[in-house]
Amino acid sequence: MTMHGLRAVVTGGASGIGLATATLLAERGARVACLDLSVDGLPEPLFGAIADVTDDAAVRAAVAAAAAEFGGLDILVNNAGIGAQGTVADNPDDEWHRVFDVNVVGMVRVTRAALPHLRRSRHAAIVNTCSIAAHAGLPNRALYSASKGAVQALTLAMAADHIADGIRVCCVSPGTADTPWVRRLLASAEDPEAELRALAARQPNGRLVSAEEVAAAIAYLASPLASATTGTVLAVDGGLHGLRLRTPAPPSS
Repeated sequence: MTMHGLRAVVTGGASGIGLATATLLAERGARVACLDLSVDGLPEPLFGAIADVTDDAAVRAAVAAAAAEFGGLDILVNNAGIGAQGTVADNPDDEWHRVFDVNVVGMVRVTRAALPHLRRSRHAAIVNTCSIAAHAGLPNRALYSASKGAVQALTLAMAADHIADGIRVCCVSPGTADTPWVRRLLASAEDPEAELRALAARQPNGRLVSAEEVAAAIAYLASPLASATTGTVLAVDGGLHGLRLRTPAPPSS
């Protein structure tokens, strides 16, 4: 129960990595509010608040409702995000604006609303969900990669800005994770099974990352056990960021 008595907000908390994180934080003793576009079917004891992170008024209302329900906030997990496929030639301007509005400015809005509550906490922590796409050049991910590169830079700037407030700021950088969004991408592929094998083979450990593995990393960074850790990017990617494995040489003829 390493988080007993702590109070958390998780954006995008109704599915995927967000739900896995909210569930784990609750299992470890925290009271958790999930902010999402829909919170129907959210399991107990999670508290649901509807909010679109592109709507500042809705964000402020949802964060205020969570803080009122719990009597304050200690942890913010900025996890809400959307994906995009294509090169710089493929995505129109309005899609660039939409993805950055959710993935980057959305984090700004939620953080801005949570800061007054976090400043009053003795164990304040913010964890942002980044991506291996911020480090590695992935094909057909120009827009998504740009937004996640911005998330990483934002994380480090926030860590510097708020260390004097007693607020730690870190991010997790997952590799390709087995989430509903990735499964939808696979379903739209010409050969979903072949695409799944290719995505798994890209990661040195040979498989996709699970939502629960990313949640465990987030929970560690958010925990008082990580009280000396801030401005850190924690990769959860099966070794994709740092490892360069040798492939077997082809047999000689």
